[in-house]
Amino acid sequence: GGEGANLGDITRVRVTSHYVVRDVVVYIENDGQLERIVRAIGELQGIKLVEIIDEVLRIHEGGKVAMRSTVELRSVSDLAKIYTPGVAQVCRRIAADRTSAASYTGIANTVAIVTNGTAILGLGDIGPVMEGKAVIMEQMADISPVPILLDSKDPDEIVRVVSRIAPTFGVIQLEDIAAPICFEVERRLDEMLDIPVFHDDQHGTAVVALGALITALKRVGKVPEAVKVVISGAGAAGMAISRMLLHFGVSELILCDREGAIYPGRSEGMNRFKEEIADRTNPERRRGTLAEMMAGADVFIGVSAPNLVTADMVRRMAEDAIVFAMANPVPEIRPDEALNAGAAIASDGRSLNNALAFPGILRGALDARVACITDAMKMAASASIAEQTRKDEIVPDFMHREFHRKLAEAVREAAVTQNE
Repeated sequence: GGEGANLGDITRVRVTSHYVVRDVVVYIENDGQLERIVRAIGELQGIKLVEIIDEVLRIHEGGKVAMRSTVELRSVSDLAKIYTPGVAQVCRRIAADRTSAASYTGIANTVAIVTNGTAILGLGDIGPVMEGKAVIMEQMADISPVPILLDSKDPDEIVRVVSRIAPTFGVIQLEDIAAPICFEVERRLDEMLDIPVFHDDQHGTAVVALGALITALKRVGKVPEAVKVVISGAGAAGMAISRMLLHFGVSELILCDREGAIYPGRSEGMNRFKEEIADRTNPERRRGTLAEMMAGADVFIGVSAPNLVTADMVRRMAEDAIVFAMANPVPEIRPDEALNAGAAIASDGRSLNNALAFPGILRGALDARVACITDAMKMAASASIAEQTRKDEIVPDFMHREFHRKLAEAVREAAVTQNE
């Protein structure tokens, strides 16, 4: 603690008449901090540091996911059913009715997690890596995930490759693909394929942000039609959150990027996607910096960069302000700083994480066997998050599997209702 680290679990490993061995988990920010901690421990009397283990690297050794069979192969009889000649019966059934593949193969429960690694959270363009979300899908929603790593930044090639492998899957989830390419890839694949295409960085984040905002507005006694919302970050997440809040009924919304407020006719740092959102936001066509836009705002949502927001900027917000600083791993402002500056409610990306949304959304979409994930399904997911939030929280506990199951059912019901 004296060196600024956070203490985790302490576990007794061995007890003898002469000494006790304990595992002590410490969360550090960099190697320099670790070196200072080691020196400080070395100065303590009666304490010996036995070993330093990087637990994060250890748990990733050998990978975190693997494909497993759902049936056992114990005899020649099993082999004849699973493989030849028995598989021929399944092949003929699927050839006669292509839709039966959903019943007789794993396709209907399999999700491709497609990434080119150009927008890795907090790290940027470092190349494709993807297994953590696969673990979450399998553990929380009983989905069979397959990470697909693409060595390309060309949207045409990404679309071509994904469209060719799509018959293997029930849903395509796009992940860590930088804006604005991610918008084009998603839109084109959505038009081409008869299965859902879901960009989690956009829609998962937006669903969680809206779910938390529904709860926060109720607690401060405000309604969406009467609040001013400022969003920092006009990438994938910022764009999707803007569209979700507009759909929810927020009428005064200003989206900011590095150049400040986005408005029609702005020439600096624009693209066709920013131009589209400019026509639907910032109704007073205000121009200026993020700090200027936040003055008098009821809600701030950050999906941009660390430490962009100061305590003074929060103090200048409206009474009972709501601050969601969701940049990861370091937020635009720490929740405690925002609360000390006068915010009524404040949270960050550790709580407002899209892991709350995507397992249930994908499970619901797979169960409903829909061709796309609609606004109604996403709104149902946000509503489910709000409905399941306890009075002392801003969002539900991710670790409760029942939460994910209920969210999936809400998504499935919204899909079925929409198709009736």
